[in-house]
Amino acid sequence: MFRPYHFTKIVQSLARQQALMSSSYCCTFEDVTSAMTRIRPYVDKTPMMTSSTLNKMSGHRIFLKTENFQKTGSFKLRGATNAVLKIKQDLPDVSCVVCDSSGNHGQALARAAQSSDLKCYVVMPENSPKCKIDAVKGYGANVVLCEASEEARKRGADDVIKQHGGVYVSASQNPDVIKGQGTLGLEIMEQNPECEVIVAAVGGGGMISGIATAVKGVNSSVKVIAAEPERANDCYISKKTGVLTPNPTFPNTIADAVKVSVGKNTWPMIRDLIDDVITVSEDEIKHATLLVWERCKLVIEPTAGVAVAAVLSENFNKSLSKFFPNSKPKNVTVVLCGGNVDFAILPELLNCSS
Repeated sequence: MFRPYHFTKIVQSLARQQALMSSSYCCTFEDVTSAMTRIRPYVDKTPMMTSSTLNKMSGHRIFLKTENFQKTGSFKLRGATNAVLKIKQDLPDVSCVVCDSSGNHGQALARAAQSSDLKCYVVMPENSPKCKIDAVKGYGANVVLCEASEEARKRGADDVIKQHGGVYVSASQNPDVIKGQGTLGLEIMEQNPECEVIVAAVGGGGMISGIATAVKGVNSSVKVIAAEPERANDCYISKKTGVLTPNPTFPNTIADAVKVSVGKNTWPMIRDLIDDVITVSEDEIKHATLLVWERCKLVIEPTAGVAVAAVLSENFNKSLSKFFPNSKPKNVTVVLCGGNVDFAILPELLNCSS
């Protein structure tokens, strides 16, 4: 259940938000607050947890935002629910929604569609974890498998729409999805109002751009840092060069949910509102994922481990020194974005250098 929000404080922050936001953004602070009202009956307010082990290892006070406890096992339900409810409101004659997904967005859209009596088709890479394919089917969606590439996923979704009709709902570039994901940022700031830094994984950018839009509206001094695998470092390169630069090939990383590249709708917000990007190795991702399993007793997927790995890395403190030259921030929120684990990857997780 959600606790009442301090809407007076939120409304007052709109002036700050408007100063930050460009007219080119597809999501504003006001959009996120509207999305919060819309999706509140359908999503859980996930707990904020702490870990003395992570505090000691990182040198910061770490707060874990446990979206692995969200319905369908990830934050994706927020955006999918907002998008589906908007479709039902604005396009009442639509009977079907379509997406391409490695699993989490597919599950979320399937559940949201099921709750709204809509059919759902999910195009998934053929190498998607079996548990995620089964879960998408379990929520009543029709799964269409395709080759493991962004181009194949898009072609597959186009083919489904030609055959069955419906509305395509992008996992990260649909504006209503981004607005829904932004509710995660509002929730973090309500639960942890003294937060100084937020770290979250980035793939297509829907989650972190939505979080940044919300958080910067509440408190513009909070730093939002993206984390991504070294093998899927398009966000890092794009931020460094100032030019949107997609991954040249479909990345080979254990963090399967961030293999997609930042897109044209999320890039302006990432370019302007994300304070830094940290990349981590495959071994760092594996170590961080296992660490959370073993010491925090939380089942997270490797994509959530990307953000944990970033906070434990040397580059994290180097990054913070740019923003806090005279003092070390004490309050850091790490988003555990999902917990949908295919345990067939366990040997790969265990097969990392010590």
